Amino acid sequence: MKAVVGFMVILLGVSHGVETHCDGRHDGAQCYGALGGTVDIQLMDSTSEISRYQLLKNSLKILDVREKMILSNTIVHRSVFFPSNGTFRITNLSRTDSGDYTLQTFDSDGKSSGVQILQLFFQAPVSSVLLVSECLSQGERRVSCSSEGGDSPQYSWTLDGRTLTDAEILSGNMKTNVITLKQHVSGHLACSVKNLVSKVSKEQRLSTCGFIFINCTSVNGTQVSGWVYEANNILCIEPTTEPSTTPQTAVEIGHLPLISGVLSTLIIFLVVVVAAVCAQRKKQNSKTKEEENDQEEIFADLRVVKQQAKQLEKRAELEFCRVKCSKRPRQTEPTIDDCLYVNVHKFR
Repeated sequence: MKAVVGFMVILLGVSHGVETHCDGRHDGAQCYGALGGTVDIQLMDSTSEISRYQLLKNSLKILDVREKMILSNTIVHRSVFFPSNGTFRITNLSRTDSGDYTLQTFDSDGKSSGVQILQLFFQAPVSSVLLVSECLSQGERRVSCSSEGGDSPQYSWTLDGRTLTDAEILSGNMKTNVITLKQHVSGHLACSVKNLVSKVSKEQRLSTCGFIFINCTSVNGTQVSGWVYEANNILCIEPTTEPSTTPQTAVEIGHLPLISGVLSTLIIFLVVVVAAVCAQRKKQNSKTKEEENDQEEIFADLRVVKQQAKQLEKRAELEFCRVKCSKRPRQTEPTIDDCLYVNVHKFR
C-alpha cells in the first residue's frame, strides 16, 4: 500500500531565506517549499547497497548516480547531492520545480529494484497583512484582511486571543477575509494569513461604533427595541438597557465606588478646615478680650496706687505740721491756719 505523507514547512526566514526539509523515502510523499528558498529532499537512508539510482522529474532525468559517482545532474548550478545520507538539495526554487519526481533504483545487474514517487509543491510565502475596519449604518463593523503576496492564502480570526463565536459575527465566517461584527463586539482583533510555506498575522484594537441597544417606552407610549446611536438617542423616556455590558461600561460602573470615596473624603476635609478656622477666630477673640481685661485691671491698679500715694502725701503733711507746731510755745495751740501756712511755705 502506498503511504501518502504531507509535510509542513519549517520557516527560517522570508523568500530566499526559507529552508524546508522533505522526507521523500516513502512512496507518494508530498512536500512543500517556498519560492526562492531551498529544499532538502532525503531520497533514501543509505546509498552503499544501491548500485545505481536515477531521479526523474516528469520523465526527464535530472540526476544519475552509479557506484556513488554522479554521472549527470541537469541542475548542477543550483543543486547538490550528498551520497553519504542520500539527500538532494535544490536552491533558488521556482514554480517550474513543482511536479512529480520519480526515484528509480537498480541492482548490480542493471535491473530495476524499486520505484517511488514524490510530489513537490512550491508556493510564494505571505509577506504582510493589511487589516481595515469601518462602522456601518446600524453600528455593525466590517473588517477586511488582505495579504500581500502568498499563494493560496487561508484566513483565521481571533478576538482577545480566542476564536470568534457565532454570537459575535453578523456575516462571514472564520475562513473568509471579510467579516462583519455585531454592534457590541470590542477588543483586540487579530487576522492570521497562512499557506503551506508561511504564516503572518495582524492585530488591531477595536471599539464599538457608539451604538446602544434600547428596550424602552417612547415619548408617545409605544415600545421601542433596537440599536440606536447613543449621542442622538431621543426615543426613550426611561433608562436604556443593553443586551450585554461592554468592557467600557463595566469599567465606568467599577469606578463609582472610587468616585464616591473621593467625594466623601473631600467633604470631610472641607468640614475639618471650616471648624479649624472657626476655632482659630474664637481663640483670637478670646485672647483680645483677655488682653482688654488685663489692661483695665492694670489701669484700675494704677488708680488705686495713685490714690494711696495721695493719702500718704496728706499724712506726711499732717505729721510735718504737727512737728512744726510742737516747737512753738505751749501757750498757744496750733491751728488749722498754721498748718496751712506750713504747707504753703513748704511748696514755695
